[in-house]
Amino acid sequence: MTSSAPADVQVRGALRNRLVISLVGGAAVLAILIFLVVRSYAAQIAQQGQDDVLGASVTSILDAAIIRNGVIQIDIPYASFSMLNTPSDDRVFYAVYQDGTPISGYADLPPPLDTNATKNDFRTVTYNGTPVRLATAARVLIGADVRTEVKVSVAQTRDALSGTLNRISRNVALFGAGFFLLATVLSFWATSTTISRLRRLTDSVTRRGPKDLSPVAKPVPVEMAPLVSSLNSLMSRLDQSLHRSEDFIAEAAHRVRTPLATVRSHAEATLHRVEREENRQALRAMMRAIDESSRAAGQLLDHAMITFRADHLELQNLDLVDLVQDLVTRLTPIADMKHIDLRLTGDTSVPVSGDPILLQNALRNLIDNALKYAPSETEISLNVTTASRPTVEIRDQGAGFPTANMADLVSRFSRGENASDTIGSGLGLTIAQDVAAAHGGALVLSNNPKGGACVTLSL
Repeated sequence: MTSSAPADVQVRGALRNRLVISLVGGAAVLAILIFLVVRSYAAQIAQQGQDDVLGASVTSILDAAIIRNGVIQIDIPYASFSMLNTPSDDRVFYAVYQDGTPISGYADLPPPLDTNATKNDFRTVTYNGTPVRLATAARVLIGADVRTEVKVSVAQTRDALSGTLNRISRNVALFGAGFFLLATVLSFWATSTTISRLRRLTDSVTRRGPKDLSPVAKPVPVEMAPLVSSLNSLMSRLDQSLHRSEDFIAEAAHRVRTPLATVRSHAEATLHRVEREENRQALRAMMRAIDESSRAAGQLLDHAMITFRADHLELQNLDLVDLVQDLVTRLTPIADMKHIDLRLTGDTSVPVSGDPILLQNALRNLIDNALKYAPSETEISLNVTTASRPTVEIRDQGAGFPTANMADLVSRFSRGENASDTIGSGLGLTIAQDVAAAHGGALVLSNNPKGGACVTLSL
């Protein structure tokens, strides 16, 4: 299984690959060391076996050496050479020396060293171009008025020993390869087991809801404790920061809207007392600017609040029909002032799971837009259904959306060409679009065949 990192995360290698390479590399080095150590030890054991046999052969020949009539006589036992028989038919050579002078055997054998009479000497030499193992022993013979030193050297080729070492090397190599394969499999298993703990922690954090900033409470290995502790500390600080942001947005909305509403009410009262036309026009311009500022500030704060809550939805089970009906009731006085009829149609009940504050904000902006652009003595239709998904469709009988830039109207601060004379900030449709997206839905703009705009919000 492979995983890809987010595009904004710098990646350098994979921890799993590093662990596998380290473990497999260590297993390879260990397998090589095992091969070398076992082969070296086997070579020593095999060589010791050959030396023991050669030493026994030399000793049996020396035991047969006697002095008779002042002359050394050696009746070489048959067993001295028969014990050196091998499956490879190794060749055997011998030489007998009296006081350093060859008296029997292969006189061209490498001469013996100064050997202690109580200790055998073993050497590997080359004889006639062939490596041989040479064993030498010495003994002092004493006769009547005679004292002489006898040395016996027995050499044997190493074919059988080489064959034995080759078989041992093959077996050890097979054992090392098996050990390496087993270690490789165990390395992948151990790495997967180790990484799975980190992956489970990642999945646990990934599966959390946007609002779940609670600490990670599951037990973790001691090596991961600092990471989890830092993560818990970060989520705690983030939770506090988000709550402060939400409180600030709510407080800012109240403190911005209230003074603007107060200023507008004073300007409207002053308008009724002023008689000069130029002053009345100035007051009307001021009231319009206050309305635009109030609406822009309010919708900017609404948009900030929606941006915050979109990732922290407070889902509740509610009836979409009741929500729209409540907005219709609250906005009916404004509609009556413009002689516009708000008509609610559709299903009697549309249960949904959503954030009531966001949904109410989005629908209020859509209905408010329809009220702004619908002419007097017309009707605004609000159809709430749950055919394939919960849907609210709002139709008015105004000028409709300009077809040239209809797709851009949901962008922030974007307004149609026919809205220049109407107070607005260009955020109403953006707010509705963001709320629909936060609930997994969509906002679709269209024009009625007989004229007027149609906005469809689906969840």
